[in-house]
Order: sequence, then structure tokens, then C-alpha cells
Amino acid sequence: MRKIIYLISPDNINFKFYVSLDKVLSFGNVKFFQLRTKNIKKDKLFKIIKKLKKITKKHKVIFILNDDYKYAFKIKADGCHMGQSDGSLKDARKKLKNKILGVTCHSSKDLAYNALKYNADYLAFGSFFKSRLKPKARKANLNILKWAKKNISSPVVAIGGINNKNYKKLIRLGAKYIAISSFIWDNPKLKPELAIKKFK
Repeated sequence: MRKIIYLISPDNINFKFYVSLDKVLSFGNVKFFQLRTKNIKKDKLFKIIKKLKKITKKHKVIFILNDDYKYAFKIKADGCHMGQSDGSLKDARKKLKNKILGVTCHSSKDLAYNALKYNADYLAFGSFFKSRLKPKARKANLNILKWAKKNISSPVVAIGGINNKNYKKLIRLGAKYIAISSFIWDNPKLKPELAIKKFK
């Protein structure tokens, strides 16, 4: 099965989540798992990461930490995802060396070219649809995917409000991976292990 999912964690990580994640990843369509946490103390975060890395390693899924490239290096994550306000891409690339560096480029060609200047391993564009995870996120034009497909060779991740009804369009336009969070972890109709099966 082709791995097209870039899975983003929910904000709340509890014991139940580890069991759910194990079931979700066992389906086999997830390429990346990003831990996106806000306001968790480092000692607690370290324990969470240890458990998550064990699960991602078991399923051969790439473990990405959000925002903090120094901590990503320290905890031996597979890589780090950086937004435009998360520090210097130059410093991040230097620190992470041969680790994965992913960069949010919104809907901007200039930001994409800047990320490529520092050898970003993938570029994330979006938000393409209204997102529950980031309701105030800037809307991206779908044409950026067509442009990326034609002009850059690095893999593209589409983000923002993606569900089982709109993801195929993004893949057709040029996204290699689709970033999903709310549809899996906060779905009123489907359990996470069933929601993930909607993306083949």
C-alpha cells in the first residue's frame, strides 16, 4: 500500500492514545507521524516521546517533532517540522545534518524556494480547507500544488482540513502526502483505526 499520510498528533496525549496510534499505524498507509504539542513540560514530553518512538519504529513510520529543531536533535527524532516563525532554517539544517527538515510554506513560491535553499526534505503547503486544528490558518490556493509539481522535485505535503472526500483532489494536483489530524483523532463518527482506512 502506498504511504500517503502525514499524521499529526492531537494536543492531548494519554494512555489511550498510545493504543489508538498503534492500531492506526498498523493499517500501513502512514509515512510520517508528527508530534505537535504545546505547553508540555520537557520532562513529561521526554516520556511521551520515548513511548511514541517505540510505536513509530515498530511500524516503520518516520517520527517528526514540531517546531523545536534543537530538541528534535536532542531526542534523536527522525526530523523536525518548522513553521515560518520557528527560527533559522540555516541553523536548523546545520544542527539536523542528515535528519529530515520539513518546512511550512503556506501558499508562497518565495518561501518554497527559500526552504529549498537550505535543503528542506519536504515542503508543506496549506491550509487548503477550513481546519479545526488551525481555524485561523491562512487559506492557500490549490494552484500552488500545480506549480510545485511542475517546478520542484522535493515532496509536497498538503495541509489543512483534509478529509476522505477532498484528499484525492490534492494528490491529483501534486501533493505526495496529505497531513491529517482532526479527521482521525476527533472524528464524531469513526474511531481512529477506522478513520485511517478511508485513505487508500
